[in-house]
Amino acid sequence: MRMLEVESLNVRYGAVRAVLDADLHVDEGELVVVVGANGAGKSSLLRAIGGLNKHRGKIRFAGRDLSGSRAEQRVRSGLSLVPEGRHIFGRMTVFENLQVANWGSATPFADEVERVFGMFPRLLERKNQTAATLSGGEQQMLALSRALIRRPKLLMLDEPSMGLAPKVVAQMFEIIEEVNEAGTSVLLIEQNARMALSIADRGYLMETGSLTGGGDARVMLEDERLHEAYFGKSSDAGEG
Repeated sequence: MRMLEVESLNVRYGAVRAVLDADLHVDEGELVVVVGANGAGKSSLLRAIGGLNKHRGKIRFAGRDLSGSRAEQRVRSGLSLVPEGRHIFGRMTVFENLQVANWGSATPFADEVERVFGMFPRLLERKNQTAATLSGGEQQMLALSRALIRRPKLLMLDEPSMGLAPKVVAQMFEIIEEVNEAGTSVLLIEQNARMALSIADRGYLMETGSLTGGGDARVMLEDERLHEAYFGKSSDAGEG
């Protein structure tokens, strides 16, 4: 079953076309990654699917046409986006951030918060701490928890490893794999192309707004052109 189908998607900022006739799909239970350079249009693609950017083209989610639906309607239908930059509520506690994220959900908050704290024990230790005082890694855990607390059908992640220490990145990718293996479809945008493709089923390459590929991720890992352009060494420094 196709969880997500994107056809001829276009995003424009004034005279600038950020996404050009993009076609993409994610099947039920799949983990799909989009790699590419900064400014290629990857974030614009995810924001359009999430209903945060104006766009033209077709987006179908779980068999439903999302044309004209608002971002909050897309969230309620089971589509969750963890944006680049986290966008947590810094003045609220960890617990309050999760309460807000669960607002309007059909599932009891007490059950769901226990589940996400089980995935992120460090957040349980800091549940009464304001989000702005968390480390970068902890803030990313909170951003991911806010999306997962609603049990999405499709989880979209925009650069979840950005600025994080290698140990935290490894932990983050393990959790993404676990979420996917538990049945949640995942669409991942990630500059760490080697690591992202190593856990993905399929991958796309985005260059200057256009998507190519959609092929087996392991085949992409062996592509010499991608090695030269995108498989450089990752930084050894980052936030904890």
